[in-house]
Amino acid sequence: MSADPLHRAGKPQRSTTSPPSSGSGASPIEVRRSARRRRTVSAYREGDRTVVLIPARMSKAEEQRWVTVMLDKLAAQESKRALGDAELAERAERLSAQYFDGRARPASVRWVTNQNTRWGSCTPSEGSIRLSHRLQGMPEYVLDYVLLHELAHLLVPGHGPRFWRLLEAYPRTERARGYLEGVVAAERLPHLPGARGE
Repeated sequence: MSADPLHRAGKPQRSTTSPPSSGSGASPIEVRRSARRRRTVSAYREGDRTVVLIPARMSKAEEQRWVTVMLDKLAAQESKRALGDAELAERAERLSAQYFDGRARPASVRWVTNQNTRWGSCTPSEGSIRLSHRLQGMPEYVLDYVLLHELAHLLVPGHGPRFWRLLEAYPRTERARGYLEGVVAAERLPHLPGARGE
C-alpha cells in the first residue's frame, strides 16, 4: 500500500487534461485517479466539465488513451438522444455561424432513411441538406463534420481545393473522416460465424 496520503482510503488524485483535438468549444476535462479503482474506467459530465475516473496505477499514456475513448463514448451516448429535424437545422445554423461566418444558409436540414451508401447530401439549388439516419448515435463531432461538409456545398458545389480549404476551419475534420472510414471498413469485414454468440 502506498504511503502517499492521496492514495489512502481511495481519496482521488485530480489532474486536469486538455481534450485531444477537440476544438474551441470543448469542455475542460478532470481526471480523477483512485487507488480503490482497479480496472474500470468511467466518465460523466459535471456541470461544464467532463470527469474521467481511472485507476491510480495508470500511466500518463494510458490516461490519455482512456480520456479519448471515454470522450467518444460519452459523445455517442449523448447523440443517441436523436435530434429532430428542427434541432438539426438549429445545429447547422450554429455551425455555419461558427465556421463559415453564417454564409451557408440551408432552406431545410433533415434526416432521411434512404441514404445507405452516403452520409449526407446537399442540393445547392434548393438549399436542402439531408443526413443519413445511420449518423444517429455517432459522436457529435462526426455529425458536426458531416453537417459542415454539406453546408460547405452550399458555398462550393464540388470537392475541389476551395471546398477542402473551407473544411480546414473545423479542427476535427481528419478525426471525423477517420471515424467514418473505420465504420465503412468495419461494414466490409466478412461475417464470422460464431461471433457475438451467433
